[in-house]
Amino acid sequence: MIYIGLTGWGDHHSLYEGIKPHQKLETYAGYFPIVELDSSFYAVQSQASMEKWIKETPDSFQFIVKAYQDITGHTRNESPFSSRDEMYQAFTASLEPLKKANKLAMVLCQFPPWFDVQSKHVQVLRYVREKLRDYPTALEFRHQSWFSSQYKEKTLEYMRNDNWIHSICDEPQAGEGSVPTILEPTVKEKTLVRLHGRNRHGWNGPRNGENWREVRYLYDYNKQELREWKANLVQLAQEVENVFVVFNNNSGGHAAGNAQTLIQDMNIVYEDLASRQLDLF
Repeated sequence: MIYIGLTGWGDHHSLYEGIKPHQKLETYAGYFPIVELDSSFYAVQSQASMEKWIKETPDSFQFIVKAYQDITGHTRNESPFSSRDEMYQAFTASLEPLKKANKLAMVLCQFPPWFDVQSKHVQVLRYVREKLRDYPTALEFRHQSWFSSQYKEKTLEYMRNDNWIHSICDEPQAGEGSVPTILEPTVKEKTLVRLHGRNRHGWNGPRNGENWREVRYLYDYNKQELREWKANLVQLAQEVENVFVVFNNNSGGHAAGNAQTLIQDMNIVYEDLASRQLDLF
């Protein structure tokens, strides 16, 4: 099965005309069967929030939960946790409501651009995978060295052996801080595809710039590019049971339209979406 959705549900204004802010997730779930939860990257979410989101979505709806930033080494500020064990306990506790409701598609561990091929980084991967051993967990790299000709097969073999779901990326090829599209699932149950856009100019902009995220993910996939991904997804669906696809080109409001076009072009009909007839008052 191919499940197509977006990263986050708050910014897709084309979906929400006349909708109140508290109705956004329920409205979103009338269009898409999955979502990537990004707020979990910035702060460990409470179980109460998870329970709320569970109630606002259909029984079959699935969440891809982005791992808290200190798990993947993004945090450069003081941690709110006294130890790494405390951090992992808090993060995994936040996942339990989704797991019990059968709404946890996977955890996504996206490592930063400076996380390159080194033995110490392989040890980090093994440590993180062990800490998240009770959850399906996807791995996404942002440094080209993992898929260099020297290391590509070793990287994929390691991912298979440690039961990492491969997060396959579509992104601009803009130096060592980007990875190529490698259409190889590493577990048979599921794989993840994240479509970041192809804004080569904006990809490597200064991270301390006020609007670098908005520039980086400003991209509108054209019809030919979506046709290419249609073919790629058909190929992946022959190799893995479930393919989860999220559009991350949110900056210009293009993600929702691109995802809807791809769903239509692939003749996919999701039977158990939320009702779009919400009470507006």
